[in-house]
Amino acid sequence: MNKQVIFQDWGLRDYQSAWDAQEELLAATVARKVQNRQAAVEEQLPTNNYLLFVQHPPVFTLGKSGKPEHLLEDEQKLEQLGIQYYKINRGGDITYHGPGQLVGYPILDLDNFKPDIHWYMRTLEEAIIRTCADYGLEAGRIPGMTGVWLDYIEQKNPRKICAMGVKASRWVTMHGFALNVNNDLAFFEYIVPCGLEGKEVTSLAKELGHSLDFQEVSQRLKAHLADLFEMVFVEESLTTPTV
Repeated sequence: MNKQVIFQDWGLRDYQSAWDAQEELLAATVARKVQNRQAAVEEQLPTNNYLLFVQHPPVFTLGKSGKPEHLLEDEQKLEQLGIQYYKINRGGDITYHGPGQLVGYPILDLDNFKPDIHWYMRTLEEAIIRTCADYGLEAGRIPGMTGVWLDYIEQKNPRKICAMGVKASRWVTMHGFALNVNNDLAFFEYIVPCGLEGKEVTSLAKELGHSLDFQEVSQRLKAHLADLFEMVFVEESLTTPTV
């Protein structure tokens, strides 16, 4: 099993460009897995793993199980507001990405870790929960609601701080999580976030009353992911691997 993970921080990057790059990396990883199954043991090559951190210009994305009516503005209005809109192939409903939000795209061959999507999602959530705890916020899970929440026990005013949605092909993952750090939460007023009526969205900055050092949050989250998945990070330029 290969637990080395190629890490890249893409900074601010257009959603379509990031989506295309993910698809290329996933396809190459799946192709290598198929090739390995057809090759002798001594000829098999380890599959690559990737962790990509990125921020996006304002964009709404609708998952394959999402309802279009959860977008509360028409696409012409979105164009006027400078917000992009994509129907994509991850699980989940509609969400927002924008500057100041930490989006993570793990492209992992779970055969290198544990081939279990439930375990994978809960482990991603745990990394977010531990990051929130680093800043004195008690976060957790609400049964039946993927993602990470504040006030998740008594649920008098549950607030979602991190949305998640993934796709997997032959145990290779793509898409991932979006942790609200310093982003403008007003954009969530144009959607029913994650299809959940009456549920509030929050951020680290809103809960703490001040903006945070974005890179510090990124490093803390990266460290928790490394610990939980037993990853060994490799920093290198990212090109689509050949098979």
